[in-house]
Amino acid sequence: MSVSDSRAKVRRPGISVLLAIVSFAALAALLALGTWQVQRLHWKEQLIATIDARITSEPRSLADVQTRLTTTGDVDYWPVTVSGEFRHEGERHFFATHQGQSGYFVYTPMALENGQFVLVNRGFVPFELKEPETRPEGQVEGPRTITGLARNRLDAKPSLIVPDNDPAKNIFYWKDLDVMAATSGVGDQGDYLPFFIDANDAPNPGGLPVGGVTLIDLPNNHLQYAVTWYGLAGALVAVLGAWSLRQRRTRAADAG
Repeated sequence: MSVSDSRAKVRRPGISVLLAIVSFAALAALLALGTWQVQRLHWKEQLIATIDARITSEPRSLADVQTRLTTTGDVDYWPVTVSGEFRHEGERHFFATHQGQSGYFVYTPMALENGQFVLVNRGFVPFELKEPETRPEGQVEGPRTITGLARNRLDAKPSLIVPDNDPAKNIFYWKDLDVMAATSGVGDQGDYLPFFIDANDAPNPGGLPVGGVTLIDLPNNHLQYAVTWYGLAGALVAVLGAWSLRQRRTRAADAG
């Protein structure tokens, strides 16, 4: 036996142990990721079921929604009916796309009988019709009653990749209710209810804003991800089994 063969035989057990440790760590990670996706799948299915149950329920009064917010902290997607007068001079414009077209969602303060305000997402307008004077027919006056979906406020910018809001130009990239209220010029910030309302698709005079823009289509790819991670774990087990078999055959050949 040569010196190099002897050294290879000495090194092989150490390499095998290291490879086994790395492989089992990778296997544990893959299984953990697969299990996490299964848990996410159950969470997403429950969330979708909750949203479906809410949006198909009968509209609630504004007082009922306020009570739910106080008791649960969550009013997302609850149908609500509200009456008041729109204060169009306080429009806030949220950058958005709708049916493949870029433009803005128009958030308008609605003055309630008790002196409070609620920001209503009246719907979508294209870029060139951002300014209220370009769509006068939709600037309805007098008492109005609308039905829509209550939406939770955001406490912070949802992602670092989302641009900062530009209140000076009245362009918002995330729904900062406090700043939208404070810069509207209508009422005081503290007069605004701590949630939004997305108006339904009832047509507005002149066709703008286009209501009913709430996005409810939640992607649910967690089963696919779980199958992928578990599949990779199974493939790794197969590779480890083949490698282990080869190692045993090699040792048997060396012993012979």
